[in-house]
Amino acid sequence: MTTLGIIGAGNIGSQIARKAVQLGYDVVISNSRGPETLAGLVEELGPRARAATAREAAGAAEFAVVTVPLKSYLDIPAEPLAGKVVIDTNNYYWERDGHIPALDNGETTVSGLLQEHLKDSKVAKGFNHIQSAHITTDGTAAGTDNRRALATASDHADAAELVTRLYDEFGFDTVNIGQLSESWRVERDRPAYVVRQNAAELAANLAKAPRVI
Repeated sequence: MTTLGIIGAGNIGSQIARKAVQLGYDVVISNSRGPETLAGLVEELGPRARAATAREAAGAAEFAVVTVPLKSYLDIPAEPLAGKVVIDTNNYYWERDGHIPALDNGETTVSGLLQEHLKDSKVAKGFNHIQSAHITTDGTAAGTDNRRALATASDHADAAELVTRLYDEFGFDTVNIGQLSESWRVERDRPAYVVRQNAAELAANLAKAPRVI
C-alpha cells in the first residue's frame, strides 16, 4: 500500500485523509499540536491511519501533502521530504499570514515559496481551490458528464502526473497550468478559486485570471 504523509490536520488535511483511507492508502498525519491531539481523527479514520510528528509523517511518506497556514511553511521539515512529491494546498491570506511583499507584487507564487524551501522535493499545487467539504462529496467517476475539475502546477512532470492520478482517484478531472510560476492563476480571489467548474470552464477561468489582485 502507498503511504501518504499529511502535514497539517485542519479542514483540508483531514478531508484528504478521509478520502485517501477509503481508497486504500495508508495515512500518517500530523499537526502543530502533537500526535496525541489527533486521537479522535485517527480513531475515525481507522487502522490505515496513524498520528505522528511532522518529521515522522514526512519520513514515512511516499508522497506528502502540506496543508498548513502559509505563515508556517518554513517549519515544514525539508530533509525527510527530499526526493519526494509534495502537494501544496496552501493559500495566501494576508489577514492571517501577514503581508508577503513578493506575493503582493506578483513576484512569486505560494507554491513557489514552498518549492524554494523544499529545494530537493518536487512540489505540485493541489486541492487549494476547492472547499474542504467537497473533497469527499463532489468526486464522480471518470467520464461523468460535467465532471468537476481541479488544477495543478509543478516544475516537475512526474509530480503533476501524480496529482493528476490522485485527482482522478478522488473523482476529479485535471487541468495542468504548467510551471509553478503560473500557479498564481488558481490562487485566492481569481476566477477559478473555490467555484465548481468542469475542465473547460476551469481552463477558461485560468486564462482570464489577473496577475495581481
